[in-house]
Amino acid sequence: MAKLAVIARQTKREKLVAIHAAKRKALKEAGDYQALDKLSRNASPVRLKNRCKLTGRPRGYMGKFGVCRNVFREMASHGKIPGLTKASW
Repeated sequence: MAKLAVIARQTKREKLVAIHAAKRKALKEAGDYQALDKLSRNASPVRLKNRCKLTGRPRGYMGKFGVCRNVFREMASHGKIPGLTKASW
């Protein structure tokens, strides 16, 4: 599990991106890059990292489900993901 500070930092960035999205878009369309420079760095969507919703793990992220591969496999084995069955042949 990721440290709670890292997860908190990520959620803070997500909130800032959502708050400043319209303002960033307007500044980009106007071509005012000096004003864009004065915004917080964390307001940029490029600084976001996909993380597992349950553990905060940054690697092995499965975007369709929002969790990492380890949690995905565990949930699939317990039947917690609807419509998903273990392959066998």
